[in-house]
Amino acid sequence: MYIFLDESGQFHDSHSDEYFVIGSFTVCDTRRTAKRLKSWYHSKFPKQMRGQSEIKFSDSGITDKLRLKTIKFICSLDVRIRFSFIKKSNIPDEYRTKNTLESGLLYTAIVGETLETYLPTDDLLLHVFCDQRRLKGVSKKEFTEKVKAHLLVNLPKGGRVKIEMVDSQEFPNIQIADWVVGGIASYLNKKPLGDRMFGLLKNNIIGEGKEMFKNYWDVKYNKKPNQID
Repeated sequence: MYIFLDESGQFHDSHSDEYFVIGSFTVCDTRRTAKRLKSWYHSKFPKQMRGQSEIKFSDSGITDKLRLKTIKFICSLDVRIRFSFIKKSNIPDEYRTKNTLESGLLYTAIVGETLETYLPTDDLLLHVFCDQRRLKGVSKKEFTEKVKAHLLVNLPKGGRVKIEMVDSQEFPNIQIADWVVGGIASYLNKKPLGDRMFGLLKNNIIGEGKEMFKNYWDVKYNKKPNQID
């Protein structure tokens, strides 16, 4: 099984979005989706953008109409989507220090939980492609080992996990993941056209999105972070 994964948003409070989102998908023929996305860029996007190695969901040169059309096109590729999200105000205390946030460890945990939604499976190989991201306080090796350990216990006997952090400019399927997570994040963060985008994506979504640490502070401590007793 090949899984492509990307994220939308930042954990720090200065970023305006209320939710941090990780989106992922699988598809039967990864070469076909990569080729068709490139063809779509070449035929539908403005001429000045067609030569770019990557076109992101958030690029300013894209009209809302074209953004919606591209989401609809991606859904026609038979991508099977799973996603998770966290409300930033619910980030647990164990990921917080006095002056900073352990964002690398938090990202690692959310990726592991997102990939767990693909289990159980009869596939003996989970090959995961993530977009390159700087992980504060966590090396790439630590990231891959922690995620592997999280997944291997639920794989069939002889199962393997392979995780690669790749350059999205060279992997069109990561760009598809960027568009998928961009549409979902627009919906969760109540952005313009978010409802319409999610309406297009929902038939390709398997199950429900997994909310991490939902109501964490209310349930466990009955208070919000940094609230004075």
